[in-house]
Amino acid sequence: MSGLLYLIPVALFLGLLGLAAFMWAMKSGQFEDLDGAAERILHDDDDEEPPAKL
Repeated sequence: MSGLLYLIPVALFLGLLGLAAFMWAMKSGQFEDLDGAAERILHDDDDEEPPAKL
């Protein structure tokens, strides 16, 4: 029972830490371009010629 006296504040602290990290990610624009990475994988980057061998 005395373990709950330590575990409940630790759980609340970790929850607030996770919420703060999520809010920081929202404010810094981490979730603005959700389709960009999904479409970027479909485009070939092989437009450049390979370097000439000596």
